Amino acid sequence: VQLQASGGGLVQAGGFLRLSCAASGGAFGNYHMGWFRQAPGKEREFVARISRTSSSTNYADFAKGRFTISRSNTKRTLYLQMNSLKPEDTAVYYCAATTVVSGTTHPHDFHSWGQGTQVTVSS
Repeated sequence: VQLQASGGGLVQAGGFLRLSCAASGGAFGNYHMGWFRQAPGKEREFVARISRTSSSTNYADFAKGRFTISRSNTKRTLYLQMNSLKPEDTAVYYCAATTVVSGTTHPHDFHSWGQGTQVTVSS
């Protein structure tokens, strides 16, 4: 499956953004999906994950209560609603797909990646 992330931009602290990730070339509904982010000089880190049927989600601690992951299998699109953004949320955000069923949040277990979209939060 090929993934294309979009929706990033520059926003003030306290603001919001909605990221999208459009899928093509594969059976989107067969994949568990995740969002990751990578800030300059830091390793890529897990943000959120959603199961194939949206029956389960899990979030990194920093994302709980502020970010919401969702998907539309009919539209073949993954979303990340980000509210109450903070300067420390500044990073390139990536969407990724996996068939691993264990609920893994490790980037190595995700085999298809989008190109990333830049999110910059100013103070």
